[in-house]
Order: sequence, then C-alpha cells, then structure tokens
Amino acid sequence: MAPVSGLRLPRALRAATSLRGTSTATAAARQQYCLQLVRSGQVSHCTPPSAHGLPRLTRNRDYEGFLSSLLFPSESCSSVFAIRAFNVELSQVKDSVSQKTIGLMRMQFWRKVIEDIYSDIPPQQPVAMELWKAVKRHKLTKRWFMRIIDDREKNLDDKAYRNIQELESYAENTQSSLIYLMLEVLGVKNVHADHAASHIGKAQGIVTCLRATPYHSTRRKVYLPVDICLLHGVSQEDFIRGSREKNVRDVIFDVASQAHVHLQHARSFCKDVPLKAHPAFLQTVVLDRYLNRIRKVDFDVFHPSLQKRNSMLSFSLYIRSWKKTY
Repeated sequence: MAPVSGLRLPRALRAATSLRGTSTATAAARQQYCLQLVRSGQVSHCTPPSAHGLPRLTRNRDYEGFLSSLLFPSESCSSVFAIRAFNVELSQVKDSVSQKTIGLMRMQFWRKVIEDIYSDIPPQQPVAMELWKAVKRHKLTKRWFMRIIDDREKNLDDKAYRNIQELESYAENTQSSLIYLMLEVLGVKNVHADHAASHIGKAQGIVTCLRATPYHSTRRKVYLPVDICLLHGVSQEDFIRGSREKNVRDVIFDVASQAHVHLQHARSFCKDVPLKAHPAFLQTVVLDRYLNRIRKVDFDVFHPSLQKRNSMLSFSLYIRSWKKTY
C-alpha cells in the first residue's frame, strides 16, 4: 500500500471501514478518513453514499481546527484528529436533520459508541476505531466525551440562549471539554492549564455563535442571548432581515466583549501553564482575528469582510506555535 500522504481521499476510503461495519480497514485509512473529515467537511446524511460505501464528505466544517492540529507533536496528531472528527460528527447533526427525533437517535448512537469504546468493544467505524486507540493510548476521560454529547443533544431544541451565562455554559460543556481532551493527549495535568482551557472554550463558543449569526439568520433562526437583545430593544426579526442599525451592533458589541474578557482571563494564567499545553490553545489565533475584524467594522456582524477566509492563518498559527504563546 502506498504511503498515506500520497493518497487521495477516495482511494484511501476504498480500504476504510464502512459504517455498516467491516473490519478490513487499515489504521492509515482510518486516520486519513478522520483527517479529511476535519479538513474537508461534514458527513452528509442527506446525499447518497459514495461509491466506496461511506457517507459523502461535503462542506468545510473545521478547517481552522485542521490547521492547528497539524502543529501538535507528531505522536499526538492522530489522536487529536480522532477527537476533532468526533466533534465534527456531533456538530453537524443539528443542521443536517429535519426532525429532532432523528437528531436524538444520532446522539444516542454516539453515546453508545463511547460506551462501547470504554468497554473495549469499539464498533468497526473509522472515527470510533481511532477514538478507541486514542482512549487507550492517552487514558482519556470518558466524562468529557459524554458532556459534549449531552449538551449538543440539549441544543437540538433549537432555542435562543436565554442569557450570556447559558451560552457560556454550553461553550464550557462542548468547546472546553474538547480542549480538556487535547490537554490529556498532550499529557498535561495542570490546574492553570485547565482554567485557561475553560476560558478559551467559552470564548470560542461565544465567537462561534457570532460567526454563525448571518448563516442562521438566513434560515430565520437567532441564537444570540435574549437578555442582551431585550436590553438594547432588538428583536429576532431585526437579525433575520440583516439589520445593521446601532442597537443591533450594540448587542454584538456586548457579546463580543464577553469573549474578549474570557481570552484575557485565559492569558492571565500564561506564566503558570506548561509550554507543552500550548498546542491545545492555538485556537486563540482565530478568536483574536475575528474579534479584531469585527471591532474594525464597528460590530456589524453582517459585514461581508467577516465571511472571508484568512489566507494567512496557517502562517499566523505557525508563528504563535513557534513563540509558544497563546
């Protein structure tokens, strides 16, 4: 078999385990599947499967996570991609189902997968097999996986956050839990790193909510905290019609400011965080860039410039990694 680096995805997937479960996949093909799932897109359950029997990979899902994962120590990369692939699988459920019942079934599937992994009987599915290897290699904590599943399941209710604290709680249970798992992959057990991870995860969850607002608005959905909207006299309809009035921008300012506060708190632990923890915190590069860009457009969340991909992101991540700062 040719080296994985020389394979295109369809060729690698010929050997990959199908979701119906055959045991013919090589470890290299499973790793390639996870990597491509993170880099290239989500699994679409609404389109026919590929000729190789696996679900089709469609739109980009976690390209920024893909780039930052490449800067982990080489011995950790496959585990990090497995964790990120698991997160992609869960994060795409809400947008890909038309009925909550179907979403609940998919969440239950992944809950059963994690139970089976920790019972040492992983299903023959690429992400599950790679997660099983990561759990065994790094003694990953089951609670973090379950917390991610539980809160993403609750989020299927499709309701706006009642207040900023509710958004922060969701971010802590999903994004921060993901970072805790990456710290375990890196072998970091440090209370200061955990505190930084908590705040970075909250900042990331808040920024993700802001970045997704234009997309959600086109689907007549608004998830921004209700209490902040009411404070500024802004209705959901204002966001749905793409209003760029000052009171709408004031809502965005308040929400973005909370993300900035969490980043500052995370950095207050910098001197006490072990250097080997820093790869898990590289997402701060993305958060910094978004918060700076939205400030420059006066907190107009619908400004076209905010939707452009950062062509210098890989370079910025490398520099931050080389400096060992976050």
